[in-house]
Amino acid sequence: MSPKPAILIIVENLPVPLDRRVWQEACALRDIGYEVVVICPQMKGYILPAETLEGIQIYRHKISVEARGTVGFFLEYTSAIWGETVLAWRAFWRHRFKLIHLCNPPDILFLVAWPFKLFGVRVIFDVHDLWPEMFEAKFKKGGLLHGAVKLAQRLTYACADVVLATNQTNRLAALQNGKKNSEDVFLVRTAPKIPNIEIPAEPSLKKGRPYLVGYVGVMGSADGVHYLIEAINHIVNTLGRRDVQFLLMGNGPEFDSLVALRDQYNLQNYVDFPGWALNDYLFKALKTIDIGVTCDPPNPYNHSCTMNKVLEYMAFGKPQVMFDLVESRASAEEAALYIPGESSLRLADGILELLDDPVRREKMGQIGASRLHSELNWERSVAELERAYARALR
Repeated sequence: MSPKPAILIIVENLPVPLDRRVWQEACALRDIGYEVVVICPQMKGYILPAETLEGIQIYRHKISVEARGTVGFFLEYTSAIWGETVLAWRAFWRHRFKLIHLCNPPDILFLVAWPFKLFGVRVIFDVHDLWPEMFEAKFKKGGLLHGAVKLAQRLTYACADVVLATNQTNRLAALQNGKKNSEDVFLVRTAPKIPNIEIPAEPSLKKGRPYLVGYVGVMGSADGVHYLIEAINHIVNTLGRRDVQFLLMGNGPEFDSLVALRDQYNLQNYVDFPGWALNDYLFKALKTIDIGVTCDPPNPYNHSCTMNKVLEYMAFGKPQVMFDLVESRASAEEAALYIPGESSLRLADGILELLDDPVRREKMGQIGASRLHSELNWERSVAELERAYARALR
């Protein structure tokens, strides 16, 4: 059997190895036999311009601040495209890759990839999010820029030889919006790679209180973390519950404003913001929490997303409370309590409802863990990933 070729993965919105899905894909492809090269941004503590981790070559480019408005949106993605283009050509001369694996958002990475098709390089489009829907959730619908976003999505589908979809909603979008053939679209779900070792809990995270409620994920305008802060304010200050500690792990454009909102409500003693949680801390925290929260509000974008946090709570057998989202419900099924609409008061009531019912919590946690191990496990995704690569390189 001839050796497998070098491949290039490009991701813009998070660095590796912090981007869990991309890093798991990179490691899986390495284990299959590919030479793996990754291009990503310098951000969130990962600032070395080049390094080799676990046999994977990583190149990182500088990037402007994360987009918070249309000007920031333009600056972030312009600087990203420039850095990715320079590094992609450098990687091509050094590694002679045969395939480029584009991870969205944004859907403008086709600008980097398309020239390489002249050299016979194949392209895989890994749809993490539906970018037009994400744009609408952040900046509202309409206008010239929104039209450009929709055009960019169509051009990225056109550039791709094979598409990876994280869920059925994204798969349907590739077939309908992208006009892709069904045999060129592969369902490679996002799923946490479950540790083989026993993870100990960390009781100190509870700060001496009986219960710990956790959130893990991005803290941006579309993620609804302010609903959780407002729910905590209702629980602690309105209802007078002093037996619950809250741990909000993650970062993003809204991090500072969320910390300020916590302080405005005088919740410093009840809400911890440790920032991005790496594996050791994250796994211990997930082992310790009694409930996980998914507070992304209902909208077309969030309905289409498979949330990492939903699967991470399930991996550790934790019940969760969430706003009722299509793909989140498809993942969790009976492992979650679903809150209609996007009310912080209802979210607070749901959290307390589960905290006060330990039998129900235990049953929901068992359902989630069983579902993740049997139906949504990472090993199934790796098998589909291998099939997708074989199809692209046929």
